[in-house]
Amino acid sequence: MNTQFLKRLSILCLAAGLVSCAANTSTEFDNSLLEISINELQVAYTERIVSATDVVQSYLNRIEEIDPQLNSIIEVNPDALTIAAALDAERQAGQVRSRMHGIPVLLKDNIDTADTMLTTAGSLALVNAPTPAQDAHVVNRLRAAGAIILGKTNLSEWANFRSTASASGWSGRGGQARNPYALDKSPCGSSSGSGVAVAANLTMVAIGTETDGSVVCPSSINGIVGIKPTLGVVSRSGIIPIAHSQDTAGPMARNVTDATILLNAMVGIDTEDNATVVAGSRSLIDYTRFLSRNGLRGKRIGVVRQLFNDNSELNNLLEARLRVLVEGGATLVDVEFSNMEIMSDAEFEVLLYEFKAGLNAYLENRGGDYQSLAALIQFNSENAAEEMPYFGQELFEQAQEKGALSDIDYREALSTSKRLSQDDGIDAVMAAHNLDALVAPGNEVAWPIDHENGDNPYTYIPSSSLAAISGYPSITVPTGFIDGLPIGLLFFAGAFSEPTLISIAYDYEQRTLARRPPQLMPLDEQ
Repeated sequence: MNTQFLKRLSILCLAAGLVSCAANTSTEFDNSLLEISINELQVAYTERIVSATDVVQSYLNRIEEIDPQLNSIIEVNPDALTIAAALDAERQAGQVRSRMHGIPVLLKDNIDTADTMLTTAGSLALVNAPTPAQDAHVVNRLRAAGAIILGKTNLSEWANFRSTASASGWSGRGGQARNPYALDKSPCGSSSGSGVAVAANLTMVAIGTETDGSVVCPSSINGIVGIKPTLGVVSRSGIIPIAHSQDTAGPMARNVTDATILLNAMVGIDTEDNATVVAGSRSLIDYTRFLSRNGLRGKRIGVVRQLFNDNSELNNLLEARLRVLVEGGATLVDVEFSNMEIMSDAEFEVLLYEFKAGLNAYLENRGGDYQSLAALIQFNSENAAEEMPYFGQELFEQAQEKGALSDIDYREALSTSKRLSQDDGIDAVMAAHNLDALVAPGNEVAWPIDHENGDNPYTYIPSSSLAAISGYPSITVPTGFIDGLPIGLLFFAGAFSEPTLISIAYDYEQRTLARRPPQLMPLDEQ
C-alpha cells in the first residue's frame, strides 16, 4: 500500500504540475504528507490514492513521534479517525462539502468544542469545568465544511494575559511549547502551539486567536503564514476572551493558499456576535479569487520603518525583500505613525477592563467551580506550584481592580485607542499617500526561552499593534532566515482589505518561496 501510494502520488502530482508533493515523496507513507497542500491533497482524495482516514492516522503517528520534543499539542481528538471515516464515506457517495472536506485542523485550546476534548485556555482551573454547551461558531463552520478537528494546541496560558513576565508558549496544563527550528528558542505567543504544529507538519492547518500579535507573531517566528482578519469577519462566539474590541480567530498555514482556503471556511454571520452581523452586511467573498501572481502590480505600499530596529542583519534581509515588492510592480513609500505610545497605553487600559468583563461572562456561562476572574486568582494562589512556578498573575490582579465597562476611564481609553489606530492612524496614513497596504517586519529573530525573566528582556517588534487595535486585517508571510530562524514580513491595511492583502501576500510568496520546513526527527533517532 505505501509503495503504491507513493508512486501514484508522485506521478499524479507531476502530471498535475503539483511539484511539492512529488518532490517530497519518500520511502515512508507519513513522510509523503510533509508540506503537502490542501489542493494537492484534494487531488489525491479525488483520485482515491489516499483516504482522510489514512491522512489522519499519518498525522497521529507523526504527532506521537515528533511532538514530545515540541509540546505543541495539548490533546488529540479521540474521535478524529471516526470523523475521517464518515467523511470518506460521504466522498465515496459523491458528496464533497468544500475544499476543506477531509482536511485535518488543530484548534487553539481557548476555542470551545462540545465534544470529548477539553477547553481550558491552558489553565488547570478549567480541566474539570463543564464541557461547553455548544461548539464555538468557527468550529461549527469548520465541521460543516468537512474539516476534521484533529486536536487542541498548547498556548501561552490565558492567551498570554496573566503576567507581565510570562514566557510565550507556557501553560500550566501543557507546559512549554518549543520552536521547531531551535528547541531552546521562543515559539512566540499566544497561539504558540498552533504555529509550531503547522510548521512541523503535525497538521495541515490550524486556528489561532489574536488580540494583539497572537496569530501573526507565532506564524512569523515559526515560518508559516498567518491571517488576522478584520474584526467581525470571523465570529468571536465560543472563544475564551481577552478583549471583545480586538479579539478574532485567524487561520495559520504553511502557504497563503491554504490559509485563504481555511479563512473561507471560517467566515460567516453569527447572530450571537453583532460584529459579524455588521461585517455580514458586505457581500460574502471567495477569498481564493485573489490568489494572483500579479497581486503586486500597480500597488502602492507604505513602509513603516519606525517598526524596524537596530538589528543590521534583519534590516538587510528586509531591504532585500522590499526590492522584491518593487520588482513585482509595487511602488514603495516611506510612512510614519504618530502617537504610538499613547495608543498602546490606551490599548492596555481597554484590555484590562474588557478582560475582566468578558472573562467573567464566559466563566459564568460555562459553569463549574471557577466562575469569575476573582475565583481564578484564588485558584492560582492556592495552586502556585503548578500554575505559577515561573511567573505570577499581575495582569489578572490589575484587571480585577477595574470597574464596569460604563466607567469613563474605559470609554475614554477605547475612544483614544480606536481614534489613534483608525481615523488618525491607518486610515489617515493610507489616504495621505494613496496606499493599498502597509508593510513592516513580522518579528525579530526568535529569542531564548527564559523562565526566569520571561520574554521582557528580549527584543519584540510591535508591528501587530496598529492592525490589532484598529480591528483591521494583517497577514504575515515567510521572508527568510537569520541564523536558521524564520523571519516574516507583515502586510496590513484598512478594514475589510483582506482581498488586497491576500493578493499582495500571494504574489510576494510565489516570488520568494522562502519557507523551509524545520529538520526534526523522532526522539529515538536523535
